[in-house]
Amino acid sequence: MRDVGVVVVTYNSQREIGLCLDAALATGAEVVVVDNASQDGTVAEAARRGVRVLANTRNLGFAAAVNQGFALLSTPYVLLLNPDAVILGGLDRLRAACQPPNAAAGGCLLDERGTPQIGFMARALPTPAALILEALVLNRIWPRNPVNRRYRGLDLPYYTQCAVEQPAGALFMVRRAVWQELGGFDESFWPLWFEDVDFCRRMADAGHVSYYVPEAVAKHTGGHSIPRLSVQMRHFYWYRSLLHYSAKHFRALPLRAVCAAVVAGSIVRAVAESLGGRGWKAFGDYGRVASFASRIFLFGWRG
Repeated sequence: MRDVGVVVVTYNSQREIGLCLDAALATGAEVVVVDNASQDGTVAEAARRGVRVLANTRNLGFAAAVNQGFALLSTPYVLLLNPDAVILGGLDRLRAACQPPNAAAGGCLLDERGTPQIGFMARALPTPAALILEALVLNRIWPRNPVNRRYRGLDLPYYTQCAVEQPAGALFMVRRAVWQELGGFDESFWPLWFEDVDFCRRMADAGHVSYYVPEAVAKHTGGHSIPRLSVQMRHFYWYRSLLHYSAKHFRALPLRAVCAAVVAGSIVRAVAESLGGRGWKAFGDYGRVASFASRIFLFGWRG
């Protein structure tokens, strides 16, 4: 499949990258790895497989690294692949779904038990209501509420190809022409989270279409880099990206509603985590989140 390129972004991914690259190379696609200043043996593990490796000297963030990877390739189709995703088959079906000039596509992701990751691998774009319920912990308390069912695609026909608003970025193919038209990922989503959601939002706004392709399958362990971030960073940067997305795509009133929900939800989470063993550290972490959300509520997004 010489008309398909694969971009894999790594960050301390030594344990996962071998299986990922072996499977990607077996498809015949051109594979590039962009490493965000890993401190383990990721770069060596990738280089010994003969793929092109761009090793950044500092962590530029996921979005910037993806853009670097796309720039290294000239193929008309490019697959964004997580280092903890192992292609099992069907890459040709993803390419076929991307044949229309305005198309992108994602596939079926299986967990370690071989169960489809329903709720993750294809979703609707988040609405203010969906993010408000998420921030208030209501989606966990009542996961099958109507808003969350639509957001997480719980009623999608996963056995057949269908149009979806947000295929998972772990196994996501896009035509190069579409990528270039939209300017790739927005690098202000740093260090990660919501950059792929933002791209799908911009695709939809431009009249492009994304598909879910069940025959394209990868085993996906998920979130391998997240535990390598401190708890404080995970909390703050996830909410920062959520609020950045909200400020970019929602009007002023819905944005303020999301901000208020983040503040209220931060109090709930801080109390729950403090009682769960984190003590006063939880209040410090979520206090920072609530303070940031409050500033956006009052003054809007200022980067």
